[in-house]
Amino acid sequence: MRHARFMLDGRIYQGIVSEDGVVHDSRGKRVDQAAMTWLPPVVPTKIIGLALNFADHAQELNKVDLPKEMNPTVPVLFFKPLTSLNGHLGSVVAPPKIDYMHYEAELAVVIGRQGRRIRAGDAYDYVRGYTIANDVTIRDFVQNMYRPPVKAKCWDSFTPLGPWMVDRDDIADPDNLDLRTYVNDELRQQGNTSNFIHDIPAIIEYISEFMTLEENDLLLTGTPEGLSHIYPGDLVRVEIDGIGALENPIIAEE
Repeated sequence: MRHARFMLDGRIYQGIVSEDGVVHDSRGKRVDQAAMTWLPPVVPTKIIGLALNFADHAQELNKVDLPKEMNPTVPVLFFKPLTSLNGHLGSVVAPPKIDYMHYEAELAVVIGRQGRRIRAGDAYDYVRGYTIANDVTIRDFVQNMYRPPVKAKCWDSFTPLGPWMVDRDDIADPDNLDLRTYVNDELRQQGNTSNFIHDIPAIIEYISEFMTLEENDLLLTGTPEGLSHIYPGDLVRVEIDGIGALENPIIAEE
């Protein structure tokens, strides 16, 4: 089932999206999508991202700005603030005077219940579902492994999420999903979650060893190679098979 959140007439609603893309509110009433605003499908307590979780992406960046001694033998983590969340069709605001701002297509795992010290074999019992994330990044502010990418990734609007969340049991194999990113309908990025360095159970086991995971927490599982600069006026579409397509226009900060 596809679960959505949206705003209509100043109120926030939970809804269901049918296979043909029709949105219904919690009472089953059809919703006019032209009149509503898509919201992130869940409201998490925290957003935890993984850097360098695709081998091809790690190799891609190693040619640019990563020290040679950096080896992702354990998950490389960072946080994103809730103020960075953005919905489907929401505008990503590009700040002025930057050199390199790019998309990052990512499978987002939604935690379903609280857990601590979760074993990898039990990890999927703690997953509620999956959605699409675009971990927008300004690489100007990514300096080295000793400086977490806070300014690079935490601007308001820099975590588009959605359009909806798909239930866990509706995705047969989350470790074998195709991801694609289009900019103005041009394919720029393509990969498959089978190329994770750390799969979803390993990620959940690692994080929950020292941190309690709570209902609706988001785990952003990393991006494949294929980054490129995006500019105000561009339209970015991230697709993940079995989930859908997340679209966001890029606009300039006024």
